Amino acid sequence: MSLINIRKKILNVETTYHEGGTVAPVPLKIGVIAVVVNNPFAGRFADAGELAEFVKQARGMANELVPELVAALGGADKIETYGKAALVGVNGELEHGAIWHEAGGWAMRAVLTMAKAIVPANKFVGSAGSRLHIPLHHIEACYIRSHFNTAEVSVSDSPRPNEVMYALAMSTGPRVHERLGGLRVEQISVGDGQR
Repeated sequence: MSLINIRKKILNVETTYHEGGTVAPVPLKIGVIAVVVNNPFAGRFADAGELAEFVKQARGMANELVPELVAALGGADKIETYGKAALVGVNGELEHGAIWHEAGGWAMRAVLTMAKAIVPANKFVGSAGSRLHIPLHHIEACYIRSHFNTAEVSVSDSPRPNEVMYALAMSTGPRVHERLGGLRVEQISVGDGQR
């Protein structure tokens, strides 16, 4: 029996040309794909076994979402950052958002074969219309400061108290006009997902 019941799917792509300076030679695209689903555990305590089954089914859902987001950004070879997040309706608990750690993360890494860095995450319990901020960093090395960024998504009627909004985000490059130093992409050498 499927525990996944999607009410809405959202796909947003934001393109930034400049941040007050000159127009960037290559605009930055940040994409977010999100789904609003029924929370089968809202209002009650679910044990680890029940949650594990939801993780398994959520991974199948994420496997369908990732290619759509990648295509919207121009293909896997264009993706330089990623992140994931969950906004749990007020009848749920934080652990219902934590389901997305494995489900969303592994689905992105399966498509982005160069990805070695941990997928950054955010989750909270909130009301419909809350802004969900999704942390982003480089897919190969999480210490690449130029790529630290945030994507966001909000849906005015979501999540309802018995729902969860799960989101994945990716971008095609560093912040426009990044200039504060740190490890550079061309200096990635260790291959451990950090440096």
